Amino acid sequence: MNFAIEAHNLRKSFRTHEAVRGVDLAIRQGELFALLGPNGTGKTTTIRLLTTLLRPDGGSAHVCGCDVVLDAAEVRRRISVTGQYAALDEALTGVQNLMLFAGLYGYSIKEARALAAELLESFGLAEAGGRPVATYSGGMRRRLDLAAGILSQPEVLFLDEPTTGLDPQSRHELWDMVRRLVKQGTTVLLTTQYLEEADRLADRIGFIAEGRIIAVGTPEQLKASSGGKTLTVRLAAGTDPAGVCGLLASEHGVAGQANEDGSIVKVAVQETGLAHAVIGTLLGHGAAIDDFTLGDPSLDDVFFALTATRGKEASSA
Repeated sequence: MNFAIEAHNLRKSFRTHEAVRGVDLAIRQGELFALLGPNGTGKTTTIRLLTTLLRPDGGSAHVCGCDVVLDAAEVRRRISVTGQYAALDEALTGVQNLMLFAGLYGYSIKEARALAAELLESFGLAEAGGRPVATYSGGMRRRLDLAAGILSQPEVLFLDEPTTGLDPQSRHELWDMVRRLVKQGTTVLLTTQYLEEADRLADRIGFIAEGRIIAVGTPEQLKASSGGKTLTVRLAAGTDPAGVCGLLASEHGVAGQANEDGSIVKVAVQETGLAHAVIGTLLGHGAAIDDFTLGDPSLDDVFFALTATRGKEASSA
């Protein structure tokens, strides 16, 4: 099997902090692979290593068959990178930005103009092509940035949290653009904090925690790997989510996960009987519950379960 990206025991430290601690990856040609994890877990550092922006301290990595250290120039020739922030000149129009990038890639003025027009049409920006980028919405800028990123017709496209800060409609528009690129044969490595995004787009997903890949599989495989259900409990106003999680840990030995505002607590359960027991315990201790549901786990639930298991293993070691 041909792999567009391969990494073995990839490592990178910044002074005393080891950001990437032995990452292994094997991403197939034409695949959309999503690398998921919270901020500070090594996603962006891994991308920077694979795109030659950082030199690894250990291990090896190849992109399009080229060593990222020994053949860095060839790697850069074959890839493109789009990050969280659009790398555009806001004083220039959309057409001018694309023509500028096309000129850097060696296209003639005639070729650059034709390519800019084609890309603006493909990305739904034809009518805005003559306007300064400063007048574009966030979603329009991100689409233009993505268009600029594929001017070189890269074999591998790295998307580092490209939809951060976008509204839902703009995110879906960008998803459509990415799907189109994958259908055309481009390999895409996507990092994102939005697990729904990965669930919708990715052929396979890798979870990263503390600089290590802790699980890899299709969205369906990862959700099935938990082997159970997720109990979602909506707490009444004024109920202490930390107290609820503590109660579940002491009475049933399960870890509860509260959302940001503390209104919902989720619990991974292996059998329906445990879900019934959990609800009985909460009601028996006077916890105010608005409602609860028992269903299949989401990718968020899977990641929480994986990191919770690693935490238990680390504490018992």
